[in-house]
Amino acid sequence: MNRGTLSLSSVAFDLQSTVESGQSFRWTRLDGQMYETSNAYGGDAWYATVIDNDGGLSEGDHDIVRVRQVDDRLEWEASFEAEATLRRRLRLDDDLAEIRDATPADPLLEAAFDRYWGLRLVQDPPFATLIAFICSAQMRIGRIHEMQRALEERFGEVITFDGEEYHAFPTPGRLAEATEGDLRDLGLGYRAPYVQRTAEMVAEGTAHPQEATDLAYEDAREYLTRFVGVGEKVADCVLLFSLGFVEAVPLDTWIRSTIEEYYPECDRGSYAETSRAIRERFGGQYAGYAQTYVFHHLRNGGGSTE
Repeated sequence: MNRGTLSLSSVAFDLQSTVESGQSFRWTRLDGQMYETSNAYGGDAWYATVIDNDGGLSEGDHDIVRVRQVDDRLEWEASFEAEATLRRRLRLDDDLAEIRDATPADPLLEAAFDRYWGLRLVQDPPFATLIAFICSAQMRIGRIHEMQRALEERFGEVITFDGEEYHAFPTPGRLAEATEGDLRDLGLGYRAPYVQRTAEMVAEGTAHPQEATDLAYEDAREYLTRFVGVGEKVADCVLLFSLGFVEAVPLDTWIRSTIEEYYPECDRGSYAETSRAIRERFGGQYAGYAQTYVFHHLRNGGGSTE
């Protein structure tokens, strides 16, 4: 086993809000209380994830990492030397102070940044992220997480580490072989054929979400909508939480309500035009960071500062 400590003395970071803010479904809280805390921030629980070294395209190439935050450090245990992977997956090299400085002065944004300072975007694997957000339609966050665990336990490879069993996310080929009935049995409901057909597209080489990284932002969003069950909102989630498009602002129910209450001038009717308007209102380049802070803030009871 590899162990290490990653100093956070000069880095603003909060592990709990980062992995329990509804942007990632690749981590599991080892005490079984993932997404059960109403105000997820400042905790010291252990979290674990399976690292798919080839992007999750094939079986047999996985590692495990467990991590917790204690004061100004991250403690980790892993089947490999994990510091570089943790820095990338948790975006520890992002300059949060610069990002906040680039965000417009605004009471709601300031309140969200103050309350959850240290929350960072994640950079999760593209295929697993795509499937998770296909499953997200009309679902509470905890239930989406449960769906992903069910998929892993039914179709994912088993990896043993430190005497414990972990499940990798299913490969595209394995999910493509699943029947609609298999997936419905796991609670996916009407999303089942979307997941199966999207997995089939990736397994066959018809398309892969990673290919969107070479495109301009709105072209990348359009590219992702070719997958079955993927509209503009789901595409924006994949772009923001996996592919590094930190300007993306997914227009989910919470953000649409935010626009209605706080920024009604940004409602332009269509998704594309409203998206452009709220991205500009949130500062453009790092608008996805502002979105993620606001989403977590309002979802946990934050509101008007007036």
